[in-house]
Amino acid sequence: MSVGDETDQANFVADDVLGRREGGVPLRAQAVLFRSSIHSARLELELARRDIPFVKYGGLRFLEAAHVKDVLCVLRWAENPRGRAAGFRALCLLPGVGPATAARVLDAVDGSADPVAALRGLARPRAAAEDWERLTGLLAALRGTGPGWPAEVDLITRWYEPHLQRLYDDAPARQSDLAQLRQIASTYPSRERFLTEVTLDPPEVTSAEAGAPLRDEDYLVLSTIHSAKGQEWRSVHVLNVVDGCIPSDLGTGTTEELEEERRLLYVAMTRARDHLQLLVPQRFFVSQQSGQGDRHVYASRSRFVPDAVTTHFEVCAWPAAASGLEPPVPPAGPAVDLKARIRALWRRRRSQPEECRCGPRAACRTLRAPYQILRIIGIM
Repeated sequence: MSVGDETDQANFVADDVLGRREGGVPLRAQAVLFRSSIHSARLELELARRDIPFVKYGGLRFLEAAHVKDVLCVLRWAENPRGRAAGFRALCLLPGVGPATAARVLDAVDGSADPVAALRGLARPRAAAEDWERLTGLLAALRGTGPGWPAEVDLITRWYEPHLQRLYDDAPARQSDLAQLRQIASTYPSRERFLTEVTLDPPEVTSAEAGAPLRDEDYLVLSTIHSAKGQEWRSVHVLNVVDGCIPSDLGTGTTEELEEERRLLYVAMTRARDHLQLLVPQRFFVSQQSGQGDRHVYASRSRFVPDAVTTHFEVCAWPAAASGLEPPVPPAGPAVDLKARIRALWRRRRSQPEECRCGPRAACRTLRAPYQILRIIGIM
């Protein structure tokens, strides 16, 4: 299944999953598989937006990752400076600021008409003097005449980067999640709309003790391919079956690594009992660009699915073209005799004086270049 980009991929999977459930296939009999946990981020947001229940195996849900919550809490605090949960988490990111200091700051902000001004007027924690200035400056930019949406997410991630490096040993790996978050935010028209649709679970949901298994509930299964070994579902969607994802960029160094990647795709395809969809996005957008930016790279179908085997698949695209409708035919314009126009141009060039700035006519680049072009296209 060919789709335009990752957004189309998420929309198609959500539509297809719901359609199959209406056709009698429960959500628990369907699965979405992917090579890396980050590949499901956009799909998770789409499922949450449509209230489609799901569980994820092989990595945290995208919105449950601590570093993603850190960035979103700052955005939520800027939207509502009197929100204690978001403000508490944002303040505790600063070195030297603990729960008692954070609670005191939030009490002062809660009783002020101008929360940002109240923050600037408070005594700065000694261990976080510079970081305090950066945080108050960030909030002032987000609530004032800042860069606007969605550049606000870029502003927060740049502020958060030193804290990410300080708090997490695997900071480089987590930065890819923040790049994905920036790209997802750029698809929403405003900060309010983004925060409304991207709902965060309460803190106790991600770290509480195991509860009832909820065996009677229906939910879609999201899983990395590694975690899907030994499982089977009636319907399976495999995301990002393109070079760079399957096989991974880091898995093509040796023949053994490449064969392991091939086995992973084989495992994913053989998890399906009745229906199998291999999703191939045509393009991936480049991160760190403006909200209206359209810089992207094109992807090619995985080398493990060459043209020789596509005859065994039903090759289709989504969204499908409307059936029975002919493409619009543009109105015919006036006929242009291109050959006559080029010959006339050549004659005008030939009528130039014997000498020009380039030197003698025989060596004149102004005359030689058009003549060579005419010879190439077969007119002269």
